[in-house]
Amino acid sequence: MSSARSRRDRVPIHGRECDLGWPEMSEGGCSCGTVRYRLTSEPLFVHCCHCLNCQRQTGSAFVVNILIEADRVELLAGEPQPVSVARESGDDQVIWRCPTCQIALFSTYGRPAVRFVRAGTLDDPSSVAPDVHIYTRSKLPWISLPESVPAFDVYYDMNELWPAGSLERVEQLKAASNLNA
Repeated sequence: MSSARSRRDRVPIHGRECDLGWPEMSEGGCSCGTVRYRLTSEPLFVHCCHCLNCQRQTGSAFVVNILIEADRVELLAGEPQPVSVARESGDDQVIWRCPTCQIALFSTYGRPAVRFVRAGTLDDPSSVAPDVHIYTRSKLPWISLPESVPAFDVYYDMNELWPAGSLERVEQLKAASNLNA
């Protein structure tokens, strides 16, 4: 049995398709091998973002981001460098890149406790599939979205889509940041 996430590996729970499992630990890194990381748990959620910022920053039609707590991204080798990038909204996004090959490994958006890991940097990118497509208002017209995955013109309500366990993890992050404030 493959450890890859796919729509066929999902089952309905409380009216929503949920994963049957996630590889115990997923590893990835940059193109040159300077930076290596390990995800030590399943993600909170997986976005496929079609916004213009992601298109510009990746040079592609979209990006697949694995949302996961920063402390669950274990660096195995190297130290990615933060690069602050302005977004259309006026907010900054921090993109963490390999200092040698400049591959974008993950980003943070306002909440440094959650990282948006680029799924394409996993050793096995086929191990993830999007839970949702966002900012489809700027989706390129030649891209067809699967009907089995929720899609939104802009964003969505996390409470309606995220599994209960992921919502609980986010609440724990919020509580911890309030304690440290």
